Parts: sequence; structure tokens; C-alpha cells
Amino acid sequence: MSAKPLILACSLLAFAQAQADDPLSCGTSLGERLAEDFRLGDGALDNPDTVVLEAGSVEAQLGDDPTARMSGGVLLRKDDKLAGADSAYYDPDQRALFLEGGVRYEDPGTQIRSRSAEFGYDMGRIRFEGADFSLGSSNSRGAADSLEINEAGTLTLTGVEYTTCPPGSEDWLLQGKSIELDTREGIGTAKGMRLRFFDVPILYLPYISFPIGDARKSGVLTPEIGSSGRSGNEIRVPYYWNIAPNYDATITPRLLTSRGLQLETQFRYLTLRNEGTITADYLPDDDEVNRTRHQMRLTHRTLFDNGWRSRINFREVSDSQYFEDLGGSLSISSITHLDRHVSFDYFSDRVSMFAQVQDYQTIDDTIAPSDEPYRRLPQVLVNANLPLGPMRFGVDTELVNFDRDTGATGWRFNAAPSVELALGRPGLFFKPAVSVDYTTYELSDTLPGEDTTPERTVPISSVDTGLILERTMANAGRIQTLEPRLLYVHIPFRDQNNFPVFDTITPDINLVQLYRKNRFLGIDRIGDTDQLSVGVTSRVLDVGTGRELLSATVGQTRYFSDRIVTLPGTSAATFETSDYIAQVRVLLLENVNFDFGHQWGTGENGTTKSEARLQYSPSQNKILNLAYRFRRDSLEQGDLSWSWPVAKQWNFVGRYNFSFRDQEVLEQFFGLEYESCCWGLRLVSRRHISTRDGTRDSSFGLQLVLKGMTSVGTAADKLLERGILGYSADLR
Repeated sequence: MSAKPLILACSLLAFAQAQADDPLSCGTSLGERLAEDFRLGDGALDNPDTVVLEAGSVEAQLGDDPTARMSGGVLLRKDDKLAGADSAYYDPDQRALFLEGGVRYEDPGTQIRSRSAEFGYDMGRIRFEGADFSLGSSNSRGAADSLEINEAGTLTLTGVEYTTCPPGSEDWLLQGKSIELDTREGIGTAKGMRLRFFDVPILYLPYISFPIGDARKSGVLTPEIGSSGRSGNEIRVPYYWNIAPNYDATITPRLLTSRGLQLETQFRYLTLRNEGTITADYLPDDDEVNRTRHQMRLTHRTLFDNGWRSRINFREVSDSQYFEDLGGSLSISSITHLDRHVSFDYFSDRVSMFAQVQDYQTIDDTIAPSDEPYRRLPQVLVNANLPLGPMRFGVDTELVNFDRDTGATGWRFNAAPSVELALGRPGLFFKPAVSVDYTTYELSDTLPGEDTTPERTVPISSVDTGLILERTMANAGRIQTLEPRLLYVHIPFRDQNNFPVFDTITPDINLVQLYRKNRFLGIDRIGDTDQLSVGVTSRVLDVGTGRELLSATVGQTRYFSDRIVTLPGTSAATFETSDYIAQVRVLLLENVNFDFGHQWGTGENGTTKSEARLQYSPSQNKILNLAYRFRRDSLEQGDLSWSWPVAKQWNFVGRYNFSFRDQEVLEQFFGLEYESCCWGLRLVSRRHISTRDGTRDSSFGLQLVLKGMTSVGTAADKLLERGILGYSADLR
């Protein structure tokens, strides 16, 4: 509130009866003086900055030192702010209104109760003595010896207590010298604070900054505490730096008792056309290995006005064991290569272009130099298409220079013009197509006698056709589709044994690969074939919501000739059919989802791959996941994870990932969550494989969550979110 017009509305009858010797009304001399004092003008009632004062009765003293005392209930209103009391005393010299007895103040985000208050309308300030307060948006409440609120919505409290627990339940309490709560910005700062949990002091902070909303603010974030067998006890103390609305940084000292002090930094930026993150971690002297260790990472994206887009991705670590020792999970420690590239791309309805320079850092010492991926210095792709009625003319081109320290290197150029005829009608499509694939090389560092400029021209013809049939099911509101599809491909044999292999592999067969024309992934080989791929899909759809209740697909490729073109070290393929591929997705019930994928051969070949996942989630805090993965001669794993209430306020969480092939546990963690009305607790014990050679690590995490404020301890919620599909870390 500020020095704005004031309207005084009072009970004329009550005032006249009380002051019979010198009757006044709100429209006579006192009213005129008040109006002049507060510059009351025309239209004041319509002004949102106007302060309206209402009182049951008024006693006034005129003369050189005029005053006014109001009783019988006093109410002040200004826009969406409201203040009231049993009585009030007006002092024009101090330009202040003093409220007494049953004082209350309310605005959309704040409620205050106190013994007395001073309303200084010149400074737009209200000061309360002996106040209780609550913040409606976050269920926060507290008490203070004094509380002051200004026009900007900032609350300043001294001798304060603060909690988000409901009245009568102060399980945790923040006590201290002073707290400032900015209700508009959603930020609180406190000095000389003690955090008490069940009346036991657990933390003292000379200064703390905390959110009472979703605002960003510089300050020390809550420390994270944990332990592991490989690095000892760990404590992280992040500092968040809100540099500007579009720039921020987080600086985190990380103490590992077995290794030393590591510094982790992250800088984020966002402009009209650019966004990105820069991360740098530095451990000056790892006591376990006696060397300096670091990680650097940059991700950047730029969007240009002309439709172009650029990306930068750079990552580097100091040594091959960095992620194993400092990463914290099996998926991270299994990384073998780090991608670094700068790319530009452009897309339109007719043309798309892509260019990049790409390199890798290989961090797996077991990978031989001859098996490391090639650098692309550079790679340029241009694709164009031109539809003319039912016909589509297109061309795909690529120019790339492959470089590596070992083996043949050089340039590769590929162009594949094509013509496709798209015919069809509702429920039917028929697409015959022909293309010519041309590839030429200019090689260096080849073996003696090898061709340095091999080239290849291969015609490719295909016919892609299918139906989309549907029927209404007996269950009203559902339809079922039947979608058969055929793809015939003919590619003649071309000898390619003298071609290098820069980036080409034989991918696993799946539903995508089933309908690809080239059985190789990459341009160094175009596989000869005369084949027919057959597949059928059926779906069950809810007409009202469009939700897919069931989807089932099965397919296979039949070959009419042997496939002679191979990659080095493999033999020609003579089998007449591919494996069968099947995939099923079912929403069995409202709370049950089932996914199943299976690949199997004919005769004695048996199962090649199989994956299944079942999820049961009857409510937000009840999740049960069961998964199985099998790949012949490679892996066979079972995975069980859950989050399930075991009592009114207790939740049991865990994951058990077991390898049937190796007869050992890959990862397991078990934990308990407790949740009250204003705080929660997580305890998690974990054991997992942390390195590529099978070394195990154990850890224990304890996280105390104070709702509406912060958490103390290790970041157990991140582990649970990563390990339990569908788990939400938000304590309800």
C-alpha cells in the first residue's frame, strides 16, 4: 500500500449520538481534512489504488492536533488486499493508522493475525506485532515477534518460526533471527536459522535461501550426503547462481573421502536463437589413482531465421575409467565412445540438407584401433523430392570424408535418384518404385594392389502395397483394423568385396528393418536380394478417445535367391526365410499395460530375441513392473521393480535386476519411504555392478524431504525415478 486516496465511511447515527456536544458527519470538517490529507479526488472509488476504510463508529478531536479513534470494527480494503481490527487510532502527523485487537490482514497469497499493527500509508507499509502468518499457495505458516509487509508483497519477520506442517503438528520447524518472504517472486531468505526435526536440531545455517514457489534465486542449495564402496563417503554442496533471466550456473563442490575434492560446474544459457549447457568437472588429485581427472561437455543449438539449424555436441573425459569410478551407474560406466560433432541442417517441403564434422573419443581400452569408429571430416547430405501428380521424383546424395589413424581412409560419394508412383484409394495403397544407387570412392592408405577408386552402380526396384480394413466390434464404441502389407524388392548382385567398410553394419531384424530395401545399414554395401516381406497388423481402438487398446503385428521376409554380398568375415546367406518378428502391445485393463516382442526362426532355430514387460499401476502410488529380456548367446535378464504402500504412510520401493545367463545380480536396491502431512523420508540400500569388468559397488542413501521447502541427504529420488518405470519422486 502507498500514499493513495482514502475514503472514510462511518456510521453517522452512532457517531452523532456519541458526540452530541459537537456533532460531525463523515462529510463535514473531519471528512474534508481526511480528504485533503489523502488527496481524495473525483473517481477515487473506481481507482484500484484507492484505500477504503470502514468503521462502526468514530470519535474525532479537532483543533491544532486533530486525531480520530475508530471502534466497533475497522476494515481497510485496497484492490485485493484486506486489513481489519477491533479498533483503530488515526494520527495525521505520523500519517499512520494504528490497529488494535484482533488484527488481521489478507491478500491472495498471505494471511496474518496479530495483537496490533501500524499502517503507514505514506510508505505503503504495515507492521504487525506478535504475528501468526500463513501463505495460502504453499501451506506455509509461522509466527514472528514482528512482521512487516510492504507494497511489493515482501514480508520481513524477526524472531521467527516457519513450517509447512498444519497447526498442531510441528514435526519440523525453522527458527531464527529473521526471514524475508517475497510472495510475488516466490523466494524466501533467512538468517541465523536452526532447523529442528521433532525438536532435535539437525542443521544450523547462518544464511539460507529457499523457494516458496517456482522462482529462481541465487543461493546455496541443500547439501547432498551419501556413501559408496568405491569412493567413500560423499557430500555435495551446490551453489545456484541466477545470473540473469536467461543465464544461470550451478557450482558444486563434491567431497569424496576416498578420492578428494571435486568441483562440478554447469552453465546454462538461453537467447532468442541459441540455447545450451556447458558442464565441467575437475578432480585435481584422485587419491585412489594419483592423477588429475576431469570431464567437459557442451551441448548447443541455434535456430536461424532462414530455416537453418545448428547443433554442437562435445564431450571429453580425462581417462577411460572416469565414468566407472565417478559415474554412479552401470549404464554410464558402460559408455565406450563419446560423440563430438558440429552440425548444420535445413528442412523444407522439397529439400533437406545436413552437414557435420564428427569425431569420437574412445574410452574402452579393449577396443583395438582398427575397430574404432571413423571421423567424418566432413559429411554432407542433400535430399530432394518433387511430386508431380501421383509420381514422386527424388534424389538422395551424400559426400563424406572418413579419417582414422589406422586403416584405409578417404572420400565416398553416393547418389540415389528414384521415381515412385503412389496409387490407391481409401483403405488401399500401391507404390511401385525404381532407383539407381551410384557410389564411388577416392581412397588413401590402402594395401598394395588395392583399387583406390572403386565405384558401383546398382538398380533397385520395389513394390510396396497394403490394405487398411476396419470393422465395428460387438462392444459398442470400439473398432478393429486389419492391415496387411507386402513389400517386394529386387536388387541384382554387384561385387563389392574390394570396397572399404567405413560405417556399414548388419542390423538386427525388427519391424522397421523388415520393410527396408537394403539389408545393410550404411552405404558401403548394397545387398543383392530377390525378396518379399509380408506383415500384418491389427489394432483395437476406442472410438470416443482414439486410445489404442491393442496393437499386434507379425511379419517375415521370404528370399527367392541366395544373398552373395557380405561384410568382411561373414559368409553368404542361403536361408530361404528370415526369422518371424512379432510385437504386441495391450492395455489389458485400465491399470495394466503389457508389451511383448518376439523373434524366432523356423525348424530348430528357436527363439532369437524376446522381450516382455508388464506394468500394473492401480493408483499413483502403486506401481509394479515385471520385465524379461533374452538374446540368444548374449543375455537373459529378469527385472522386477515396484513402489507399493505397505501401511498408511509407508511405501516399499525396490528393483531386482538378475542375469540368468551369468547367474548373478546386476543391480538391486531396496528402500522405504515414509510420508506425513509435511515431510517425507527415503532410505535406500543399493548394490550394483559399476565397471565393465564386473566390479561391484554398494551404497546407502538417506533423504529427508521437508515439503514446501527442501530436502536433506542424498538424492535417492533420482535413483528411484531411473530404476522404477512410472515412479514419481513427488511426495504427495
